[in-house]
Amino acid sequence: MPYPQPRVVVIGLGVVGAALADELTLRGLRRVTVVDQGPLYETGGSSSHAPGFVFQTNGSRVMSLLAQRTLDKLDGLDVDGAWVSKRVGGLEIARTPERLRELRRRLGFATSWGVEASLVGPDECAALWPGLDPDTVSGGLHTPTDAVVKGVRAVQWQARRAEAAGATIRPLTRVVGLRTQGGRVTGVEVLPVPAAPDAQPDVIGADVVVSAAGLWGPGLARDLLGFELPMMPMAHGFGWSEPLAARASVDEATEVVRPMLRHQDAGMYLREWGSTIAIGAYDHRPLPVEDPQIASADEFAATGVHPAMHPFTPEDYEPTWKEAQTIVPELRDARLDVGRSFNGIFSFTPDGGPMLGPVPGVEGLWLAQAVWVTQSAGMAQVVADWLTTGDPGIDTHGLDFRRFDPAVVSHAHTVERASEAYDEVYDVVHPRASTARMRGLRTPPFHDRQRALGAVLGEASGWERPLWFEANADLPLPDEPALRLDDRDAWAARHWSPIAAAEARATRERVALHDMSPLPRARVSGPGATAFLRRMLTSDVDRAVGQVVYGLLLDESGGVLSDVTAARLGPEEYQLGLNGPLDLDWLRAHLPEGGSVQVHDVTTGHCGLGLWGPRSRDVLAALADTDVSDAAFRYYTAQRLRVAGVPVLAMRLSYVGELGWELYTPAEFGGRLWDVLWEAGAEHGIVAAGRRAFESLRLEKGYRLWGHDVTREHGPDEAGLGFAVRIGARDVVGAAALAARTSTQRLVCLTLDDPGTVLLGHEPVRSGDAVVGYVTSADQGYTSGTSIAYAWVPSALATVGTALDVEYLGVRHAATVTAEPIVDPQMTRLRG
Repeated sequence: MPYPQPRVVVIGLGVVGAALADELTLRGLRRVTVVDQGPLYETGGSSSHAPGFVFQTNGSRVMSLLAQRTLDKLDGLDVDGAWVSKRVGGLEIARTPERLRELRRRLGFATSWGVEASLVGPDECAALWPGLDPDTVSGGLHTPTDAVVKGVRAVQWQARRAEAAGATIRPLTRVVGLRTQGGRVTGVEVLPVPAAPDAQPDVIGADVVVSAAGLWGPGLARDLLGFELPMMPMAHGFGWSEPLAARASVDEATEVVRPMLRHQDAGMYLREWGSTIAIGAYDHRPLPVEDPQIASADEFAATGVHPAMHPFTPEDYEPTWKEAQTIVPELRDARLDVGRSFNGIFSFTPDGGPMLGPVPGVEGLWLAQAVWVTQSAGMAQVVADWLTTGDPGIDTHGLDFRRFDPAVVSHAHTVERASEAYDEVYDVVHPRASTARMRGLRTPPFHDRQRALGAVLGEASGWERPLWFEANADLPLPDEPALRLDDRDAWAARHWSPIAAAEARATRERVALHDMSPLPRARVSGPGATAFLRRMLTSDVDRAVGQVVYGLLLDESGGVLSDVTAARLGPEEYQLGLNGPLDLDWLRAHLPEGGSVQVHDVTTGHCGLGLWGPRSRDVLAALADTDVSDAAFRYYTAQRLRVAGVPVLAMRLSYVGELGWELYTPAEFGGRLWDVLWEAGAEHGIVAAGRRAFESLRLEKGYRLWGHDVTREHGPDEAGLGFAVRIGARDVVGAAALAARTSTQRLVCLTLDDPGTVLLGHEPVRSGDAVVGYVTSADQGYTSGTSIAYAWVPSALATVGTALDVEYLGVRHAATVTAEPIVDPQMTRLRG
C-alpha cells in the first residue's frame, strides 16, 4: 500500500462490499468509506434476494476453500436475535445413472478439499428431506456442514462491525465519476439519491477504489471507469409454492430446518421458506439483462421497483414446477404463488469465476465483482489481504479479472459465454470439455490445413486448438496392451481418442507438428531490458545473445507466479514464452520509470509450430538457410533463420521431451511454413499432432503445467522447480520471501499400478484411510505404458517407492511415488 492509512472507497454495500469493509477494518484500516446508491441494508442488488445457499463442494479447490471461509466467519452470528447462517446441510439428488456418477465425482472433490460428505441412498435422501419421494431418486450426496446464509443479515452484521471499527457507510449515494491524476486514483464523484437536476457532485478523496457494485458493475466499468468488464447479469426464475399445511410448524423466523436440496438434472433447487417451498430454476433459456433493463436507484427509491427482481416469466418456469411436483408429492395439489414469484438477477462471467484484483492502467482501482453469497466473505478476505500486503494468500489465477485476454474481451463475447455459463450452472461438465460459444474467433494461418486433416478442435483463450487429427486414425498405436486404449472407461474417454496415443508414439519415434500459436508470447526490449528481466526472473538472462533460459516469476511471498522461457535476441531484446495475460500485466506493473523498456504482446499477428521428434533435424536441415546440427544449434538456444524463405525465430527447446524446435513467424508466412515442413517431412513420416498427445508427452517428461500443478501458493523447491532458481546476489522480486519460505508439502509423480486406469485431476490421495493430498493433472503415458498422476502430498510421503491410493469415482487405485522424469531421465533425446 502507498500509505500507512490509505483512503479506501468501496462502491457497493452488498454482501461483498460489506464483507470487504469489515475485513479491511479488521486489518487496521480506518479510512474506509462504503457508498451505495440503495438504502441500508437491502440495497437492491442480488444480495437482497439471494436464496443464500452455501455449498462448499466445488471442482475448484480455491472456490471450495473460499466457501468454507465464508461459513467459518458467519457461523453462530445473529442480527438483533435473528440468525445469519444456519448449517442445515446440503443434499444433491440424482435421478439418472449419469448424475449418480457425477455425485461420486463430487464426493471426490469434497474429500480432496476437506468437506464432510457422503453418498446416500433413496430412502436416506427421503429421511434427510421429509416429503421427497424416494421412488423418484436413485441416490444423493449429503454435505452436513453446508449452510443457508441470509444475505441482508450478513450485510448488516458485517457493515455494523466495520462502522464500529471506524468505517463510514453512506447509503443513497451514487458514484457518478472517478478522479485520477498521473495514472492513479484520487477520488470518486458522488451525488445523493435522489439528486436535484442541477446538483453538483461531491468528491470523496481516495487512494484506492474498489468496485463491488454487483449487477451494476459492467455499466459502472464501461461508463465511469473506462474499460469493458466481462460480466453479464442474468435472470433466473424463482418461485414460491402457496403455504403448505404439512409445513405450518416451520414459521418465518425458523424458516428452514431441512437441508438445501438441489436437483441438478432438472437445473433446480428447493429450499424451505417458512411454510412454503421456494424453488429456483436454471433449466430455462438464458435471460441476459442489459444495463438499461436494470431499475435505477432513483426508481427503486421512489417506487420500490427492485432492480435485481424482474417480472416472473411463467412459461420459462413451468417445466421446473412440474418436476418439483414429481419429486415432492405434497406439491402435486399445491399452487404456485405467481404473485410472489420473480426472476432474480445474478452475475455471470465467461468462465463462471469471479472478478477480483487490480485494474491495469489505473493504479489504485480494484474489482470485487461477480461474487455470490457462497464465497462472499472468503473473497473479501482475499481482496483485503491482497490490498494491504500484496499477497492474497491463495491461488488467484482463476479469480483475477486480468486472466481474460484483452484481445477477446468484448460485450458480444461476454453475453455469449456468460449465457453458456448460465446454461451449465447445474450441468455435468467434463473437465476437458470446450466452450461451444463464440468459436472460430482466433485461428492460425494454417487452420485450413488442420481442418483438411480432420482436426478435432478445442478452444483456449479464443484460439481454435487441435486435440487430435482424424487423419491419423490408421497410425499404429503404442505396443502397450496394459493401457487398454480401446477400452478406456466411458468418463475418461470423453473428449479423447486413442488417436492421441498414436500421435504421441509418432512424436517419440519420428516427427510431428504441434500447433504452438496459442502460447502467449511477449517481446521485451529497449535500454535496460536486461537489467529489468534480471530483476524479474529467478534465472539470469544476462547470457550470450541466442541463449534461452527457463526461469520463474515470484510473487511477494516467494510463490511461483508463473514459469517463463526467455530467449535473448539482442543486447536489449528478448522473447518470452508466458502463461497468459496475468504475466504481461505483472511485467508491465514492474517496469522501470522512464519508459525505456517496452513489453509488447506478440502472440497476435504471429503463429508458431513445434517441430519435434528424433527426425525433426532432418526435416529442418532440408529447409533452413543455416546449419542446424547439434554443434551449430545447441539445446536451449535461439536463432533467426529462413526456412524455405520464411523468416523464423527458431528456439531449440521442447515441452514434449524430444529433439526439436519451436518455430515462430509472422502470421502471413504461416501457411507456407506449414506447407514446406509438411512436404519436407513426408519422407520421414511426419504427422500433425494435437493437444491430447502433447499433454501425455509432457507428463512423461515431468514438465509442470502452471495453474494446475503449480500456483502462487507453491514455492519452487516444493514444486520440483528449484533448478530454475539461480538468484545469487541479484535483487529479484520475491527472493527475500523465498529465502524464508518453508513447506511441508511436495509435488510428486505417481504411477498407478494399473496402467489402464485414467485419472482426470482433483482426485483425493490416501495413505491408508487418511486423505493426504490431491491430484493436480493426470493422463496415461502412452509411450511409457504408465498411468501418471502428479499430486501434492506431505513431504514425509514424497519418497520414491511410497505406496499410496488414489480414489477415482469412489474406487481406490494403488499408486506409487515414482522417480521422474519417466521418459529420458538422462536428457539424451533433447540434447541429441
